[in-house]
Parts: sequence; C-alpha cells; structure tokens
Amino acid sequence: MTATAHRSADPLPEGGRPGFGRLLLSEWTKLRTVRRWAIALLAAPVLVVLVGLLTAASSQPGAVDAPVAGPDGVWVQDRFHFVHRPLSGDGTVTTRVVSTSLEVSLPPEDGGDVRATDVERSVWSKAGLMIKDGLRPGSPYAAVMLTPGHGVRLQSNFTTDIAGPAAGAPTWLKLTRAGSTISAFQSADGISWTPVGTVTVPDLPQTVEVGPFVASPTVALLAHRQLGSIRVGQHPTTTTALFERPTLEPAGTPGTGTGEPRDGWQDDEIDDSARQPGSPPTPDRSGDKRSPSPPPAAVWVGDRLTLLGVGDIAPRTPGEDVIKQNLTGVYAGLMAIVAVAVLFVTTEYRRGMLRTTFAASPGRRRVLAAKALVIGVVTFVLGLVATVAALLITRPIMRDNGYLPPVYPDWSLTDPTVLRAVVGTAAALAAIAVFSLALGTVLRRAAGAVTIVIVLIVLPQLLASGLPPAAGQWLMRLTPAAAFTIQQTIPTYEHVPRICVPENGCVYDQPWAGLGVVCAYTVVTMAVALWLLRRRDA
Repeated sequence: MTATAHRSADPLPEGGRPGFGRLLLSEWTKLRTVRRWAIALLAAPVLVVLVGLLTAASSQPGAVDAPVAGPDGVWVQDRFHFVHRPLSGDGTVTTRVVSTSLEVSLPPEDGGDVRATDVERSVWSKAGLMIKDGLRPGSPYAAVMLTPGHGVRLQSNFTTDIAGPAAGAPTWLKLTRAGSTISAFQSADGISWTPVGTVTVPDLPQTVEVGPFVASPTVALLAHRQLGSIRVGQHPTTTTALFERPTLEPAGTPGTGTGEPRDGWQDDEIDDSARQPGSPPTPDRSGDKRSPSPPPAAVWVGDRLTLLGVGDIAPRTPGEDVIKQNLTGVYAGLMAIVAVAVLFVTTEYRRGMLRTTFAASPGRRRVLAAKALVIGVVTFVLGLVATVAALLITRPIMRDNGYLPPVYPDWSLTDPTVLRAVVGTAAALAAIAVFSLALGTVLRRAAGAVTIVIVLIVLPQLLASGLPPAAGQWLMRLTPAAAFTIQQTIPTYEHVPRICVPENGCVYDQPWAGLGVVCAYTVVTMAVALWLLRRRDA
C-alpha cells in the first residue's frame, strides 16, 4: 500500500493555536454572516439620518431682535455708555476709576435681596477705557476695564479676554495705541504702572474713538424647574461708575488735556438693539420691564465724570446647538448597536458555540479581545458614516428654516469643533459597543445586559431634567451618558455667564472628558469580563 500525506491548507502556528489575525477574521465572519446582526448594524446609520431629518424639518429658531456680527463674524451684544473723542494715529488715554456700584432689582419670588447679593459677585459689569473703530455696534475695539469679582481685564473684539491684577476701585487704568497693537496698564497711584496685557486689533482705521465707558449686562437666573422644563428669569442691571481726570495724549500733540475737563468729549450710547440699515423694525419695548431703559446723560463735576451704563459688550451664544440637534438620531441608532454587541457574545453562550471557539483557540482572553476589536471598529466606521451623512443632509434644511449667520455659524465639516463632534460621536458609539460586549460576557444574559446599558445612558438624562442642576450634573458626570457631551459645539467664554442644564450637554467644561468616562466604564467592565472568562466554564 502507498500512503498519501495530506498537508493542511491553513496550518496552525507553532503552539497549536491560531494567530490573532485569524481570530479577527473569524469574528468578523461571524458578525457579517448572521443576517439579523448585519441588518441591525446597517439599520443604525439609517435611523441616525432619519431621526436627524425629522428633527431638522420640525425645528425653528427663536426670534432675534438685533443680529449684530462682530469683527470675526460672531453674533455679539454691543451696548454700553461711551464718553469719547477722536484719536488720530498713536496715543494714550488714561483715567482713574474712583468707584463703581451695581444695582439689580429682583422680585420677591426670585429671592429678592438675598439673590441680589449673589448677582453682584458674579455679574460681569464693566467700567474702564475703550479704543473703538467708530460708534457702529459690532465694530473692532480693545478695552481695559474694572469688573466686580474679576479684577482688571483686557478684552478685545468680544471674544478675547485677558486677566489682569485683582484690583478694585479706586484704581488707575491706561490704554496705549501703537498702530494695531493695544497695550493696557493698571496702577494704584497713577505713577507706577503694571502691564495687564497686549492685543492686536486688525483693521483699525487711522482715526478711532477713545474714552471711558460703562456696561452692565442683564443677568439670567434659574427661577424655577420642573421635570422636563425650566423657567429662567431675566433681570436688567445698571452700573454707575465715577471716573476722574480722563486724559487723552496723542503722540506729538502736547497740551491736549488743557482747558475745561469736558471739552472735546462726546456722550453716546452704543446700542445694538437700535435699528441698523436694512434690518427690520425693532419691536417696541416700552412696556417690557426686563429691557433696560436708555441711561441718563453723562454728568461732569470738575474733572470727575459720572456714567451710568446698561447692556453688555460680549459674544452671544444661541440657545440651540445645531450640530448636537442634528445628531439626535444617534440615540436611535445606539439601540441597534447595543443589541448586536451584546448578542455577539451571549448568543454563543446560549447555543454552546463558545466552547467550540475556545477549543479552537484556547486563549480565551484573545477571543474576547478579537470580538471587542471587531465590534468596536465596525461601530466606529458606521458611526462616522452616519454622523457625516446626518449633518450633510440636514444642513440645507436647517438653513431653509432660518438657522443662519451670525446667530448660527455657517459650519463646515473641517471646523475643529464640528470635526471633534463627528469623530467623537463615532468613538463614543464604539466605546459603548465594546462596553455592551463586555457586560454581555459578564452577565451571559442578553436582556439584562441590553437593559443595563440603555438605562445607564438614557435614564440619567431623564432624571437630570428633574433634579437640581448641581445634582443633575454629577449624575451625568458619573454615568456613560456623559459620552455625548462630545457633541457640544457652542463655544463658552469665561466672561459670559450662562445657564445651561446638564441634560442639554453642560456636564464637563472639556467635551472630551465625557468620552473619557464611558471609556473608563469600558476598561473596567472589560477587565472584569476577562477575569471571569478565565475562572468559569463556557
């Protein structure tokens, strides 16, 4: 007899177990060949897009009275009391801020005098010196100012804010212009000066307006909260500032400060709520107690100037995050992904197939790692496709519905914040899929694992809407629900207080931190799953 030797087409590597690449291919084959799983995974992007379309089609922006754009195209508020005179070329303006006082009137139901004390500590009222391109709201500027509770600040073009000395009134302030470079200084005695900072204000014309100014923003307070709804009270404030010896010294023009102190100074209120050329008529606010009335004229007594200001000089932020709103469908797609990720392991437990898998590959941890890598990569790719498609398809609909600049930025997928929201959402979905797989390995029960994952993501958002903001924020911070704070694209500014509730994404100051929370849940659950996998039967 003649013996014929047969060579295996796929020999096992040395050690008698398949390589990790073969494990990945095997798990990928399992995932794509089970029809129900494949259909559910492909349905996830469809759900994301469909829900995004429904959300976009039914969305309408809130009414905006005065959409004024700043130098960078950002929606801004630009209302303040300004005593000014022209400066041609380079020069310096100096004054002493003798005192400032803030007045806010809160009705008894909002806490009256008790909450007024809190407002005085937190409100960003401003009194100082400004260099501005004319008197048009939204034009370029730089200003050094004294603020209650925040010391001396240098701000420019609405979004730049530089912290200076923690000084209070009385104090001296000085602004110096050298071309487009503006430098700010503070002094206790008007002799020894401390630099506050330097900013560059592009496109400043040769002649600008300079002088003292006062602004006092409306304060928003969370007045009442019920499950699913909030009521925010808007309360105007007024700030009165006393200035001493405002002096302008253009280079090469000695004696500018001689004569009567008030000579050459003009008194104006810059008001962004006034009608601009080509804009619709401004609504009549005469009966609105929450809209601040125009301040009285400046008062001179010798070389002292008293100014009363209302309004603010700051960027505005829309109440709706368009990117996050258009990605609402991610929660619908997530349900399908979680179900597939859990079934990817629990089905093998239920049918006893995992024993065969472990027999072919005795390294149990390698099998689970291969499953995690496959479901994570597949989910990331599907999430990336879904988020990009949802944003591109809903963009023209949102624009047609009135979501237009400057109130709502004209975004692009290459914008850093939008790109972070897109990639971060895909990464969050992938992390949740791996977390679901690990939890399914621990529990070995599909229904229990799916329920726990969905509850950990959805329930905190529902509960947060009925809890005090601080409690709701901590609930969101400590659960995987924090993952989708990565979708936040509305900018935040230290010098612009805001009320933002946790269920709307105000959980972490850094959007990536929420993704870190769900990754931590995934790592811990995966470690427990690997530990249990070695210690119990398949």
